[in-house]
Amino acid sequence: MSYLNNQIGYREELLSTRSIVRKENFVLLEPDGLVKNSIPGYEGCDVTILGSPAMGASFADYLATVHAGGKNAAFGGAGLESFLYVLEGEVAVKNADQEAVLTEGGYIYSPESVTISFENKSGADAKLYLYKRRYERLEGLSAHTVVGNVNEMPWIEYEGMENCHVKDLLPAAGDFGFDMNMHILKFRLGASHGYIETHIQEHGMYFLSGKAMYRLDDEWIPVKKGDYVFMDAYCPQACYAVGREDDLIYIYSKDCNRDVAL
Repeated sequence: MSYLNNQIGYREELLSTRSIVRKENFVLLEPDGLVKNSIPGYEGCDVTILGSPAMGASFADYLATVHAGGKNAAFGGAGLESFLYVLEGEVAVKNADQEAVLTEGGYIYSPESVTISFENKSGADAKLYLYKRRYERLEGLSAHTVVGNVNEMPWIEYEGMENCHVKDLLPAAGDFGFDMNMHILKFRLGASHGYIETHIQEHGMYFLSGKAMYRLDDEWIPVKKGDYVFMDAYCPQACYAVGREDDLIYIYSKDCNRDVAL
């Protein structure tokens, strides 16, 4: 294993980190210090496991750099739903229903037990954000494959705030066959949530641009592009977008459309 950012050997300064781990509450992982994980099925890929049940999540998130010719023939598996988002570059993807070439901002959602294969045929590195979770079935309902690109979707005003916008990547808002959704949220500088949220849903969040002061439980914590955050159920959460130039933008998952399991 080596550092995700390829920093090896000794540092000039004392060892330090912005990462914070409060298992079954919240986790912040900064890029420095993340390691590459060797995982069967990933060929020509550098893979880092981000969110996992080991921290309290009901899902798994990954960051993968797919080198030229790199591939995975079966992401997902029996009983699992899966999602792939292209952060940078280009990959060819396929499942039992569809195949496509995805560029930056492109994504594919694959329903329960339908694996995704991907391959980098572009000749240059591609960077992916990956997600999988065990699907919660409801009798008579099911999800379906969704392929799209966020760059072709309009921003929608978020909860009546003109300086905060959202994109819903999946049709979960009107389809109970989906038990999760993926969103991209954008805060312009100075924008914030309208209130501190506290809810049963979990989030896995990867920051695409900008900086923020994020409220996690009872702490205000600085975050920025490249950070990953996991929020467990009922973790109080809200943020203010800060900085001088870039809007705060992040992609995040949310379980939804199901009652409490007793």
